[in-house]
Amino acid sequence: MASVTALAGTRYRPISGRPAFVWALLDAMVLARRSILETIRVPELIVFVAIQPIMFVLLFRYVFGGAIQVPGGQYVNFLMPGIFVQTVAFGGVTTGISLAQDMQRGLIDRFRSLPMSSSAVLTGRTVADLARNLFTVVIMLIVGFLVGFRPGGIPFEFLLGILVLMGFSFAFSWISAFVGLMVRSVEAAQSFGFIWIFPLTFASSAFVPVATMPSWLQAFARHNPVSVLADALRGLFHVNPALTAADTRWALIQSVAWILGILLVFIPISVLRYRRTTAR
Repeated sequence: MASVTALAGTRYRPISGRPAFVWALLDAMVLARRSILETIRVPELIVFVAIQPIMFVLLFRYVFGGAIQVPGGQYVNFLMPGIFVQTVAFGGVTTGISLAQDMQRGLIDRFRSLPMSSSAVLTGRTVADLARNLFTVVIMLIVGFLVGFRPGGIPFEFLLGILVLMGFSFAFSWISAFVGLMVRSVEAAQSFGFIWIFPLTFASSAFVPVATMPSWLQAFARHNPVSVLADALRGLFHVNPALTAADTRWALIQSVAWILGILLVFIPISVLRYRRTTAR
C-alpha cells in the first residue's frame, strides 16, 4: 500500500515529462466535464437554469417596465444588460451549493484520495459553471431579442461585452466556492449565497438608474461591481445614449479591475480553504 501511495504521489513529478501545472489543468478539465455531464443528465437543472432568468425578464419588461423611465432610450435596452449581470451573479451561487453537496456526500474525500491537484476540484467546478452560465446568457439573448432588445455597435464590441460578462461569472463563482467550503452545508450555502448577492444586484444600476435612488445609497450603487459591469455592457451594446465613449471605457476598466481583484483574492483563499478542509 505504501509503494502504491508513493507511486501515486509522483504523478506531478517529471516521470511523465509533463510539468505539474499541465496535470493540474488536465485534472480540472476532467472534473469540469464531469460537472457538465451531471447537469445535462438532470433535466430539472437545465429547466431551472433557463426559466428563472426568463421570469425576471418578463416581469421587469412587462410588469415594471411601464413605470420605470430611463433617460434617452427604451427600458428594455436598459434592462437587458442588467439582467445579464444578475443572471451570471445568481448562477455563481450554484458553485458553492454544488461544492457543499459534494462535501456532504463524501465525494470530496474520494477526490482527495486520488493523485490529483488540490486546485482541480475548484477549477473544474468553476469552469463547468462558466459553461453553464454561457448557455444561460445565450438563452437570455434570444429572449431579449423576442421582447425588443436591440443592441447596436460593431460585432467586436458585442463579443467584448460577452467576454467581460463571462469573466465576471468566473470571478463570482470563486466567491461562491469559498462560501461553499466555509459553510459545508447545502442549505447554508444556498441561503448565505443569496444573502450577499441580493444587495449587490438590486442596490445597483441593473434595473433602475442610480440617480433615482436615495443619496445615501447612490455611492454604494455607483461603485458596485454589478453597476459598473451593467454600464459597461450598455456602452458596448450601444443601448444607452446617455453614456459617452469615455464613460464606457471607464466602466469597462472598473469591471476588469473588479474581476481581477476578485480572482486574485478568492482563488488563493479558496484553494487554501479546500486544502485545510480536506486535510481533516
